Amino acid sequence: MRIDAHHHLWRYDPSVFGWIASGSAIARDFATEDLRSALDDAALDAAIAVQARQSPEETRFLLNAARQEPAIIGVVGWIDLRAPNITALLDEHTDPLVVGYRHVVQDEDESDFLLAGTFINGVRAVVEQGLTYDLLVNHGQLETVPQFLDRVGEGRFVLDHAAKPDIAGQGWQPWADRISAVGERRDVWCKVSGLVTEADHTAWTPDDVERYLDHVLAVFGPERLIWGSDWPVCLLAASYDRVVDLVADWVARCCPDAEAAIFGGNALRAYAIGRAR
Repeated sequence: MRIDAHHHLWRYDPSVFGWIASGSAIARDFATEDLRSALDDAALDAAIAVQARQSPEETRFLLNAARQEPAIIGVVGWIDLRAPNITALLDEHTDPLVVGYRHVVQDEDESDFLLAGTFINGVRAVVEQGLTYDLLVNHGQLETVPQFLDRVGEGRFVLDHAAKPDIAGQGWQPWADRISAVGERRDVWCKVSGLVTEADHTAWTPDDVERYLDHVLAVFGPERLIWGSDWPVCLLAASYDRVVDLVADWVARCCPDAEAAIFGGNALRAYAIGRAR
């Protein structure tokens, strides 16, 4: 099964999606029909929908989409992880299609946001229920991730977009060392997703991105890398097919035996899809 392990859907509203520039390629609705077309064109079988708004309505919206489109086999939703009644909230919103939760930490101003006690408790409640937590941080926030993971304890964690290295600026350190420290935890997977939008949107080449792909392969190994498109955000820098081909061509050269794992099997394991959590 070939899986796009990271995509979004939305009804575009400028007042809600303030981070989307008016008139850009993604300043419009993206519905299940659009997703189905993209998957079919790229010969992909399934997808995992990931939250783009921080509201309970977002999770319900994605679950409704998953019930309309059988290709969506899991939802990474949003829930108020800092709520004092987080365990009760998780119980209330139990759904077999919910495979995990995410918070948009990259938009938080506090440098130590991940280390707040209430947030730690919320993430711990998520993983204790057998769900996965997606870490959306930028390269500047990577420093606190190992400490965050130590405080949460054992679970299943997915690092989105390889922590968004500064590819456009050819940034390397301290991202390289910090992601190596995160990779020491064997319960963390790394999504090779969203990388083209960290590069120069109009002039990036595969060589620009592959340096970073080579590093996360060395750190996580092919058994803990997960491909995702970050569609439709990726359309700011590349077509869906070009995003697929970027990683597919790299895998074919660097770790051909891991193609099925990186493009599907690892996502099934990371999100415990198809087995009891």
